[in-house]
Amino acid sequence: MTVYAKTRSRLAAVVVRRDTKAGVAFDYAVQFLVLMALAVFSIGTLPDLDPADRRWLEMAETAILAVFTFEYALRIWVSENRWGYVFSFFGIVDLVAILPVFWFARGTTDLVFVRSFRLLRLLLIIKAVQSSEAVFRLKQAWWQIRDELMLYGAASVIVLFTAAAGIHHFEHKAQPEAFKSVFHSLWWAITTLASVEYGDVYPITTGGKIFTFFVAVTGLGVVAVPTALLASALTKTKRPEGP
Repeated sequence: MTVYAKTRSRLAAVVVRRDTKAGVAFDYAVQFLVLMALAVFSIGTLPDLDPADRRWLEMAETAILAVFTFEYALRIWVSENRWGYVFSFFGIVDLVAILPVFWFARGTTDLVFVRSFRLLRLLLIIKAVQSSEAVFRLKQAWWQIRDELMLYGAASVIVLFTAAAGIHHFEHKAQPEAFKSVFHSLWWAITTLASVEYGDVYPITTGGKIFTFFVAVTGLGVVAVPTALLASALTKTKRPEGP
């Protein structure tokens, strides 16, 4: 084995594998940096922050994102299937989370866009749980019930459209501003099916109220069915404890 191959193999044991002391330490270090990045992000939103302190926060942010950029490149280098990692879920999360580094390097002056772009750092929350055993089981559970969830998702879209079309039929004449079209009625359909009900738009006709009752009852299943499917799959994937 060449020096190149040995170095790559040793780094893979640290960066990719989680059954070694070095790998566990690396994961904890990444999670610590994620928490630091989120703390810097949160402190930076304080309105009365001293300019000098804000500069220190920006320097800390740049340093942390630079480390994550190096980590992203390192993960690509040690991966057996490099393109597989790049286009995987966590590979995309890793890339998107460090995109502000490349944008800042361009020296943009569009501060509004930069501030919006910095919200991508919130994806670091996902990165923090990347190495969690629970996430591994969750991925397995999702893979087991993916067909059922896809079918249920398609059915939910049909129910959502039916709810929007139905409430538009009952309420359009009584509330033309709130229910201008089926598309405007989608907001009501989403909040009702999700059992949120903000109360900003609601039916006032008898037909609309009766229709809302059936939509609300249907909404219980919209939340309960996928939750039950996922809970059942997680139970099956949970590793048995003890001998």
